[in-house]
Amino acid sequence: MKTINLKTIEQNDNVSLYSICFNGSDVSEYEDFLMKFKDNSTLNYDFQRILLALEKIIDRGALERFFRIEGKMNDRVSALAIDSRKLRLYCLRISDQILIVGNGGVKTTRTYQENEQLSGYVMDLQRFDELLKQAQQNGSITIEKNMIVGIDNKVFEI
Repeated sequence: MKTINLKTIEQNDNVSLYSICFNGSDVSEYEDFLMKFKDNSTLNYDFQRILLALEKIIDRGALERFFRIEGKMNDRVSALAIDSRKLRLYCLRISDQILIVGNGGVKTTRTYQENEQLSGYVMDLQRFDELLKQAQQNGSITIEKNMIVGIDNKVFEI
């Protein structure tokens, strides 16, 4: 059994950027992604494009045009839409003002489902998305403009 909590990465009037942490870790999935690829010279171009896309999102909001739908029709999993065929960063786009950044990696197969690691990142986000929707329905959290209210000390079990 894994536990998940959210960590705030960035918050301003345009957007709140969160990332998931597993089992009480201080290192979020997004921070893990950054550490894995920041010194990779082969993927530096893609990595820089991802960072640039996130800067635009912080400035303008998590607008739909910045993302490519990756999950199923009933979830909110997407990847940053950069001109890359290699590096992927998976996210939950909750609204134009709320983005939950997950983890990612090198896409070496035609689809993420064919890659065990990438598929795992997407499935974790899909499970968390379900739990987030349930928490919204039962009123334990609420979405208000650019914030998820009640999420600060909430721990989910998947």
